[in-house]
Amino acid sequence: MRQPVQSEQAPKPKAPYSQAIIASGRYLFISGQGPVDPQTGNSVGESFEAQATRTFENLQAVAEAAGASLKDFVKVNAYLNDMGNFAKYNEIYRRYFSEPYPARTTVHSALLGMMIEVDGIAVLGD
Repeated sequence: MRQPVQSEQAPKPKAPYSQAIIASGRYLFISGQGPVDPQTGNSVGESFEAQATRTFENLQAVAEAAGASLKDFVKVNAYLNDMGNFAKYNEIYRRYFSEPYPARTTVHSALLGMMIEVDGIAVLGD
């Protein structure tokens, strides 16, 4: 059983995918979120910090639309276009997640027009 999740507080998908899917009524799978302002549809800021902050705000908005919070995340995947931003990423990540931290993977990726993309998995109802 799959239920799509849509938040007006996060960018609308520009391709054939859902912002998130709730599977089996308990598992929330959130698609990759980037530094896009949901109001304008444009990427925000030239700085990594501005882009990372907007990305996590979008991730949080989709989670909240499903009745979850970032405390419910068990897995986070991050894609950085420059691994030189890894330390800044960790600093910003700590603003949004607390111990026990979700399991996490961070990889270098050639992203088009953005410095960061993040997706994740949360468990609902815990």
